[in-house]
Amino acid sequence: MAASSGPAGVGGAGPSGFAFDSGLEIKTRSVEQTLLPLVSQITTLINHKDNTKKSDKTLQAIQRVGQAVNLAVGRFVKVGEAIANENWDLKEEINVACIEAKQAGETIAALTDISSLNHTESDGQITIFTDKTGVIKAARLLLSSVTKVLLLADQVVIKQIITSRNKVLATMERLEKVNSFQEFVQIFSQFGNEMVEFAHLTGDRQNDLKDEKKKAKMAAARAVLEKCTMMLLTASKTCLRHPNCESAHKNKEGVFERMKVALDKVIEIVTDCKPSGETDISSVSIFTGIKELKMNIEALRENLYFQSKENLSATLEVILERTEDFTDSAYTSHEHRERILELSTQTRLELQQLISVWIQTQSRKTQSIAEELELTVLKFSHSLNELKKELHSTATQLAADLLKYHADHVVLKALKLTGVEGNLEGLAEYACKLSEQKEQLVEICRLLRHISGTEPLEITCMHAEETFQVTGQQIISAAETLTLHPSSKIAKENLDVFCEAWESQIGDMSTLLREINDVFEGRRGEKYGYLSLPKPMKNNANLKSLKPDKLDSEEQAKIAKLGLKLGLLTSDANCEIKKWEDQENEIVRNGRNMSSMAYSLYLFTRGEGPLKTSQDLIHQLEVFAEEGLKLASSVQVFSKQLKDDDKLMLLLEINKLIPLCHQLQTITKTPLQNQVFLKIDKCIIKTRSMMAILVQLLSLCYKLLRKLQMENNRWVSVTNKDSVDGKT
Repeated sequence: MAASSGPAGVGGAGPSGFAFDSGLEIKTRSVEQTLLPLVSQITTLINHKDNTKKSDKTLQAIQRVGQAVNLAVGRFVKVGEAIANENWDLKEEINVACIEAKQAGETIAALTDISSLNHTESDGQITIFTDKTGVIKAARLLLSSVTKVLLLADQVVIKQIITSRNKVLATMERLEKVNSFQEFVQIFSQFGNEMVEFAHLTGDRQNDLKDEKKKAKMAAARAVLEKCTMMLLTASKTCLRHPNCESAHKNKEGVFERMKVALDKVIEIVTDCKPSGETDISSVSIFTGIKELKMNIEALRENLYFQSKENLSATLEVILERTEDFTDSAYTSHEHRERILELSTQTRLELQQLISVWIQTQSRKTQSIAEELELTVLKFSHSLNELKKELHSTATQLAADLLKYHADHVVLKALKLTGVEGNLEGLAEYACKLSEQKEQLVEICRLLRHISGTEPLEITCMHAEETFQVTGQQIISAAETLTLHPSSKIAKENLDVFCEAWESQIGDMSTLLREINDVFEGRRGEKYGYLSLPKPMKNNANLKSLKPDKLDSEEQAKIAKLGLKLGLLTSDANCEIKKWEDQENEIVRNGRNMSSMAYSLYLFTRGEGPLKTSQDLIHQLEVFAEEGLKLASSVQVFSKQLKDDDKLMLLLEINKLIPLCHQLQTITKTPLQNQVFLKIDKCIIKTRSMMAILVQLLSLCYKLLRKLQMENNRWVSVTNKDSVDGKT
């Protein structure tokens, strides 16, 4: 998607006015995903078992890797040079990095070329890499230069977003001061174009973000801007029509203020500049506190001196203090309140007992006392789990009841009616009721934030809380304007827009509640996009070539046969996932997402499940391929902790997965007129191959992680023993 047309020089563009195209960024990322695993693999190969003699098959494999690296570097350099030519201020730096990358790629290809090796050992095998230092040096130079190009390209994107934001702010200032309808229409038209450009840029940035927390913040800020654009239109028109109406001006000022805050939030995210005084939201979440406390307690099994008793007690007291948000709430039932207080007392007693046994274990290291410590740890963990369940039950039940009660939007309908009638007394009555409803929803959002389970969901809860808080006041000011001017069509339209925003947020709350329940119950399939944003549909032109109908019976039977193996592989993957203690591990999360999507594909082959048409299937496969690349990236990060032998095993598996992901992406993007079955057949075969590798990767990573933990624990034990001996 090219940048929107506009004044020359956007984002450091050249005279043509072309800024760094998000398509270039996509190409850069794609080449990076192909290139970096290959470089890592060749680096591992040359470091693996010095003086080892290689067979012809191994030599050919090494040569293929070297050639693949060089080809990928060539594509990468072309993209880098295109970026440099359109961004003069960074052109020299990018070109230097591209030259270094090209030289490194050619060096790797030359040093892994078996045709240059003429000497053969007596046993028929060749000793490779007489200049291993040169290959290592070239690989490191390549990684350094590629990283530099990516960082410079990232600067271009950030600069583009900042420039776009500044244009939007400048136009907003003009809109705030406008005094005539004709002038307003002209400026708002320009503002609309600038907002579209900003939405495209920030949408691409959101998709590129690796941090789920930042991604959720970006989604929330973009949702505010999207909804406020329509509000700004109607609120400004109302002010122009009724220039002496105080409530109309208040309504309009609220919209402008909220949009400015959202624009600043976007810049904070893309520049990674956290304002001073901002607190970490994880510190106010009960579930996050419980998770950290349980980890600290369970660590005592391996290291009795890992924590102090004061720290554990203080952590629990902070958690129990936060449960007062539930017990002090006027909306919590008497039964729930009593149960929370009872479980809080029990948990406090269980911790006291655990600390007592823990102190004894430190002085008396016997089998019986160790078993007693294990028992008290289990009891305390059970108490925390029971408290967690009760808090979850309290918050979700309250939210479900409240959303059901307000589903018919009686108060909003009454406000619209009183406005049209010009009924000031009715306005005061229903404004009061809406304020009460707003306070209920705000409190429910705070309770849900405590039990949301993940940082992205916490952010979504905070966004919902802020939306209800602000929109509630704006509805009242818009209703007041209509009541004072009951015949005004613009004032009525303005109130309708704010009421629609409220109703939309109520709908989003229902989905948020479902997501929170899914996390709590361990159902974490494909990630949801933020509901108020339009769902991105990739390759729309391609999808049009597919029939929206289901396959015929004969084709369905063939597809069902193909899907049987896919269903079995999904079960295998789930079994491997269950072995992992840390269910929030990135590898596990990627694997769980892939398994969940593969299961949906399996159901499709049987004519069941949420995927109803071939379009649904192709879209799911695109997301599946993206998740596969994310898994490869997560595994590659994990491999950096391993020794060469173990690292090599993982990288070989990754190098099988990445090409399959790219092949699946190519198949989904290739239009096949009237050959829907053939396309689906190819896709399912690729998916099965990817799932087979996923099962192997999950199993291998689990074993290597356990091995790594055991080695670390042995090291900690030896260190502690040395420390104790030293004290003695």
